[in-house]
Amino acid sequence: MAEQFLTSTQLRLVLEVGVNEKGEMKYKNKNYNNIKTTASAEELAVAADAILGLQSLRKAGFVRNDSYDLI
Repeated sequence: MAEQFLTSTQLRLVLEVGVNEKGEMKYKNKNYNNIKTTASAEELAVAADAILGLQSLRKAGFVRNDSYDLI
């Protein structure tokens, strides 16, 4: 039976950068690595809001990406 071990966490901020010629929203991702793997969802939300407060672009959302090793 396989086991999984959490190896890293990444925080991805999704920002609105405008609209394209078809009128569809365009987005940009900003990735932050070396996030503590033990960080809670609330802690990541607080960090994302603090970082987004420094941006001139509007927030579209944020995502937590966890990576695992399978053995």
